[in-house]
Amino acid sequence: MVEKAEKVKNVSFKQGPAYARLMQWMTAGGKNPFGFQETCWEAVYYGNHGLLNAPTGYGKTYAILLGALARAMDENLKASEGLRLLWITPLRALAKDLHRAIGELLPELLPGFTVGLRTGDTSDSEKKKQDKKMPDILVSTPESMQVLLSRKDHPELLGKLRWLVVDEWHELLGSKRGVQTELFLSRLAHLRRPADSPLCCWGISATLGNLEEAASVLLSPFPGKKELVRADVKKELDMFTIIPAEVESYPWAGHLGLKMLPPVMEVVESSRTSLLFTNTRSQAEIWYQAILEAYPEMAGLMALHHGAIDRDLRNWVEDSLHEGKLKLVVTTSSLDLGVDFRPVDTVIQIGSPKGVARFLQRAGRSGHQPGARSRIWFVPTHSLELAEAAALRTALEENHTEQREPVLLPFDVLLQYACTLACGTGFYADELFAELRSTHAFQDLHPEEFQQCLFLLTHGGESLRAYDEYKKMICEEGLYRLASPLLIKRHRMHIGTIVSDAAIKVKFLGGSFIGTVEEWFISRLNPGDVFTLAGKRLELHSVQGMEARVKLSKKKKSQVPAWMGGRISFSANLGNILRRQLMTEGPWEENRALEELLSIQKKHSALPAEDELLIEHLSDRDGHHLFIYPFEGRLVHEAMAGLLAWRLSRQTPLSFSMAMNDYGFELLCEQELPFETMDWKALFSLENLNAHLLQSINASEMAKRKFRDIAVISGMVFQGFPGREKANRHLQSSSSLLFKVFSEFEPENLLYRQAFRELLHDQFEEGRLRAALQRIGTGKILFKKSNQYTPLSFPLKVDSLRQSLSSEQLEDRIRKMKLKLIA
Repeated sequence: MVEKAEKVKNVSFKQGPAYARLMQWMTAGGKNPFGFQETCWEAVYYGNHGLLNAPTGYGKTYAILLGALARAMDENLKASEGLRLLWITPLRALAKDLHRAIGELLPELLPGFTVGLRTGDTSDSEKKKQDKKMPDILVSTPESMQVLLSRKDHPELLGKLRWLVVDEWHELLGSKRGVQTELFLSRLAHLRRPADSPLCCWGISATLGNLEEAASVLLSPFPGKKELVRADVKKELDMFTIIPAEVESYPWAGHLGLKMLPPVMEVVESSRTSLLFTNTRSQAEIWYQAILEAYPEMAGLMALHHGAIDRDLRNWVEDSLHEGKLKLVVTTSSLDLGVDFRPVDTVIQIGSPKGVARFLQRAGRSGHQPGARSRIWFVPTHSLELAEAAALRTALEENHTEQREPVLLPFDVLLQYACTLACGTGFYADELFAELRSTHAFQDLHPEEFQQCLFLLTHGGESLRAYDEYKKMICEEGLYRLASPLLIKRHRMHIGTIVSDAAIKVKFLGGSFIGTVEEWFISRLNPGDVFTLAGKRLELHSVQGMEARVKLSKKKKSQVPAWMGGRISFSANLGNILRRQLMTEGPWEENRALEELLSIQKKHSALPAEDELLIEHLSDRDGHHLFIYPFEGRLVHEAMAGLLAWRLSRQTPLSFSMAMNDYGFELLCEQELPFETMDWKALFSLENLNAHLLQSINASEMAKRKFRDIAVISGMVFQGFPGREKANRHLQSSSSLLFKVFSEFEPENLLYRQAFRELLHDQFEEGRLRAALQRIGTGKILFKKSNQYTPLSFPLKVDSLRQSLSSEQLEDRIRKMKLKLIA
């Protein structure tokens, strides 16, 4: 895919004054450009499109930015004549950091040029200033750029744009936000532009397993030369694992890693600044509180950062990190991406990151400069996670990184985008269809499907055409526009593809804002109950509408909010390596630490080889247990458990209860069957997979929940005005009614069909499930009857007990089980 950069206007880049100026600036800063940086400078300078892949901390930003600035220098582009360079990034924290970095650079290279920031955090007054006079360079997010497209003057605002950069493309690819970005790029590519303003588009990405495809998706709307530039440098990474003094013989999930607090704090003490990553917000809150209680001297030296915390507090944490004022920050994915925190020299990962790419991304927060080594400590929350640590080491050594699969034909995003354009300039159907087909996401959009979308927007579809509220658009002389100013106002308020449960704002009685929790959590609390948010213990005083009023509490016990979406399933890469390594004596210290645990597993059952599936059968007072270990991740196991239970019940009428984790799943029934002699290959077959899968679950109910998000994104359900947002139960009720109407009267409706497609693809990873069943069908099945729980089955049993027992009852039951097993 690499193409040689073509010269434009006979200008020789390396012989021009701009190149000399760049080299002078680099030398003055004690730097020498890397080879990949010079390659990008030249490609950007000559207007070629491309994708850059380089390690964190090696100047990816400079590689693209300086090429554009060099061209601006040689062309003597004048400042304040319109937006010239647009930089899109998925995270507000990263946007803020880029804005600061570019602002420090411009006075030295392009005096007079300005840089602006436009995200959801930008004040209305600042946005109004930008609307009157755009900066030369703008750093923004996909959502803010979609809002810009809803303006009638967006062709003029974007008409002089010369360079477009999409940062952290790997983070957007594979999501509806990525499709949103694709659509924005297609709009820019199809805008009628002045002859002297050719558009050059570049993406920046961390390592992916499908970089070529990632580049193709991003640059689909742009003709001409395209380059895929891989950096010729390697980021050195030191990985350490805190191995428990005593690896438990019967581990289970749920500890949150707090038993490892003392050795974690030893690492913190020996480091200048550390980032401690957890996988969920609730786990971050718990760790923050635990550290404060055990190490009160850390007060003032550490902070908490996640997406539900007040924006001003997040900004303070980011600024303090950048300035080296904090010793420790406990965080989540909110600080995953390429923010430049050079004082950070150590990263601590609590529990498995569930993927190689996420682990690398987080490790790269430390040693964030060329030549510096990244240091990351892995902290297992239970013994079996040591196996995942060993798998991570193998993946890093073999350079295995996950792929991101692009999203195809999300009609809800298409409908939202059409409404966005209809807010401003409006659109003609044939022009919009051509624009959509130029993107990867909608390259296979059929004309009939497009017409269905238009009919849904203008008439509400076949089943809703009698209701005026669904007739959003009018078409006059071929031009589609939104039907009223009220619809325009409502649409602009909710542009975006991130849908979560309704957020309750948490405020002190005095009115100051703390953060947000989800509605379902606050609805379970009574006045006087205490919960934790932003590192504070808060007593609930009252709930008024979508606001909860609280005051500080000194009570020691408090509930921790749980945010939906915190369930992470490990990647296919880690699953493949785990299956491969389980029967081998790995070279890593984690393998040696697990030897005793795995020998117990072998003694009472077996360890499956890479081409084997282990099934354990155990009977006790609770019933008859089947424990099955495909090592494919929680989501695949959820689908596989439902499928297997349904196929078994067709042979003999019976019911099952289920539990699953990343290693396997449990089926529990009261009736004993001849499990050992069953045709397991037939039970795991691919025959009629999708039909059986949808029948094995409450597909209609699960698809209904998927449809809720689709209905919100597409605008079929209005979320409410700011400060008067609809409660989650009202959104669910409205979307459920639409789902029922489509189910009964319009089953061919595109959004209705999309709900089932997303259910299979997102909820059950249907492609990965299919591959797993194919592997099982060609492999060997080990059936072992056991008289006690094994190290692999024990955590599954605990998970099933967790659903019916309180915390105290669970701890007591686990203690008795372990004593019995040890005896």
